[in-house]
Amino acid sequence: MTTNDMLQVLIYLAVLLLLIKPVGSYMALVFADTPNRVTRFGGGIERVLYRLAGVRTDDDMGWRRYALTMLMFNMAGMLVVYALQRTQQWLPLNPQHFGAVTPDSAINTAISFITNTNWQGYGGESTMSYLTQMLGLAVQNFLSAATGIAVLIAVVRGFTRRSALSIGNFWVDMTRSTLYILLPFSLLLSLLLVSQGVVQNFKTYVDVPLTQHITQVEQVKDAAGNVLKDAAGHDVTKESPVDTQTLPMGPAASQIAIKQLGTNGGGFFNANSAHPYENPTPFSNFLEMLAIFLIPGALCYTFGSMVGDKRQGWAILATMLLIFVPLAIGAVAAEQAGNPALHGLSIDQQASTLQAGGNMEGKETRFGIAASGLFTAITTAASCGAVNNMHDSLTPLGGLVPMWLIQLGEVIFGGVGSGLYGMLAFAVVAVFIAGLMVGRTPEYLGKKIEAHEMKMASLAVLVPCALVVVCTAIAVMTPAGVAGVANPGAHGFSEILYAVSSASNNNGSAFGGLSANTPFWNVLLSVCMFFSRFLLAIAMLAMAGSLAAKRHVPPSAGTLPTHTPLFVTLLACVVIVVGALTFLPALALGPIAEFLGG
Repeated sequence: MTTNDMLQVLIYLAVLLLLIKPVGSYMALVFADTPNRVTRFGGGIERVLYRLAGVRTDDDMGWRRYALTMLMFNMAGMLVVYALQRTQQWLPLNPQHFGAVTPDSAINTAISFITNTNWQGYGGESTMSYLTQMLGLAVQNFLSAATGIAVLIAVVRGFTRRSALSIGNFWVDMTRSTLYILLPFSLLLSLLLVSQGVVQNFKTYVDVPLTQHITQVEQVKDAAGNVLKDAAGHDVTKESPVDTQTLPMGPAASQIAIKQLGTNGGGFFNANSAHPYENPTPFSNFLEMLAIFLIPGALCYTFGSMVGDKRQGWAILATMLLIFVPLAIGAVAAEQAGNPALHGLSIDQQASTLQAGGNMEGKETRFGIAASGLFTAITTAASCGAVNNMHDSLTPLGGLVPMWLIQLGEVIFGGVGSGLYGMLAFAVVAVFIAGLMVGRTPEYLGKKIEAHEMKMASLAVLVPCALVVVCTAIAVMTPAGVAGVANPGAHGFSEILYAVSSASNNNGSAFGGLSANTPFWNVLLSVCMFFSRFLLAIAMLAMAGSLAAKRHVPPSAGTLPTHTPLFVTLLACVVIVVGALTFLPALALGPIAEFLGG
């Protein structure tokens, strides 16, 4: 790595850490049980919303009711997003007159956006109307992110409440997450992005003349739309001059802000954060990277504040950084080193393949290798999926890092809310292992961890892992699964493994070489996204309900301190070992084999 690379990583981490405490303290006030200056400020709006929706704020829910309400609310959102896509040709704000989205793509997108995955098998600027983008996708970006935060807060209450039968009110948690956190933060980021050149309008797409005329080769078709063949059986083609370029417009900035802050990742344009209308400058790139980690990181501090011991939150954050920082540096270093397959070439040959100064293939020159590699690690550590470069063009080891970060369970920061409650499941497993070592019932935050909690934590940890390995096996054994692979051998397997890992862990990014907008892939990935998101959330809510009903156990001489460097190391090892044991064989067939074969 160069000095410039290291400086970019260090500056990013320094700014992030400086913001975690103030933002985390603010969010702790948002979810406090007692009125405070934050909730009083927005209390009037909050009360109006509850009155309109018929919500009683004093109606605390048990975990089953909380989970059912959460699930039904998201199912309703799925139906709305699906309906908007299927009927957009008849609805307003469709200046390009886009037709209905196909049923399999529409259900895939609907499930993708309610699960905070935002996997996109379509090109946004060529498929979705402005109304679908705003009323369907952007709104669901808020609601899926707020759902993750709400479930986390309910889980935290499981640790803080004593002998209780309830874990909070889903509607109140959703409202506060959206009103006090996601909306104001998104408004501020939207304005900053607009200042950098991100588009925000309702204009029809604009045709502009090219400064340099070009020609394109296109197939010749008959009246029925069939490609004509010559005597040798080859496609008949012709050259057509191209004098203009169509520039897409639309209300992009408002959606980009929440896609990053809510760790959604669903871009307004097909090229996502590599598109100059979504991410035009190095400063906008820095803001988008900062937004991805801001809320997940700050929620660690919020967690510590709510459980009455800020050291617990810092310990969780330290665990995340302990795993993330080496992998982020590794990703940047791998890209800076270039593709190992080209190391034997001369300098002139390397220059001709853009490898002399590192692997710039698939990257935007306005960002360079360091900002691209760091963005790659951030978006796959968080459950975001936004990309500012083509992951399919990463070096073998550079591609291994984001793939493994996803496979670790999206708990290294992870999605807003979901990343932290996923890490808490690993923390429960870690204290259980420690309890086995000393021969006593494990405790975490004053609650005994018993059989029920371990079953729920194990379910939360293992469901995404099982979905990845099972669905990858289905894909590679099915003709429809391998039909969309663009590359043979190890890299083609990596494309499949990455896609299933991304869907099963609710990330949403892709290598990009897999043609996944087919009925087979739309259905398979929909199953992965749905069950990974909601089975994990329900398991954590069940654990929260069990913990809330328990009495507080005062710490004793045999209690394992869970705020020390020893516990941080133990927790990091548990996360890494689960990921290594589960996925090392698959990784050996994909990026590792590609690296060794290069």
